[in-house]
Amino acid sequence: MVGLVEWGTNLILDLISNLGYPGILLLMTLESACMPVPSEIVMPFAGFLAFEGKLDFWAVVAVGSVGCTIGSIIAYAAGFYAGRPLIIRYGKYILLREKHLKTAEDWFAKYGDKATFLARLTPVVRTVISLPAGISKMDFRKFVLYCFVGSVMWNAMLTYVGFWLGPRWESIRGVFSYLDIVVVVAVIALVVYYANRLRKNGIARRAAQP
Repeated sequence: MVGLVEWGTNLILDLISNLGYPGILLLMTLESACMPVPSEIVMPFAGFLAFEGKLDFWAVVAVGSVGCTIGSIIAYAAGFYAGRPLIIRYGKYILLREKHLKTAEDWFAKYGDKATFLARLTPVVRTVISLPAGISKMDFRKFVLYCFVGSVMWNAMLTYVGFWLGPRWESIRGVFSYLDIVVVVAVIALVVYYANRLRKNGIARRAAQP
């Protein structure tokens, strides 16, 4: 298990190291689009690179927040156009469980539109809250504003932790160690699932050919 977590984490770190800001944008977009990518690794590592002078601190926060907003819009659109039944039916393919959606729906029912802001400051729920916002057809402009402002606060906090810790940035992972394991294993499982699916589809197509 530890080896899998290390392998998955290194993939994320390599992507940021090689691509810089575009890598951060891509990873944070995927994270907020309900894909299993941990911002708790992405942003602190980017903060460490800012500490080393390889990236700019506020540029990291801005790019990460834009990525979060883009991903949130994608999830909002999924909720808006697909609705709850289709999300429940197909969410399993991106490892989204009904209990995750139910938690986000409870937040939305309790806090209303402001849930899209408050949830951005909470691990796990922050990536799913866009779905009930879309399902309920929340005002889009307000949704984008709340998501962006909440994302700036979350990303600034994580980036600052990585910047402040410097070479010891990985110590933050102790706080999120359990979450890291779940997320990275989920990424690996998703890759294996789609690789097997593509392989089976290829075999089926070849078998169907005369």
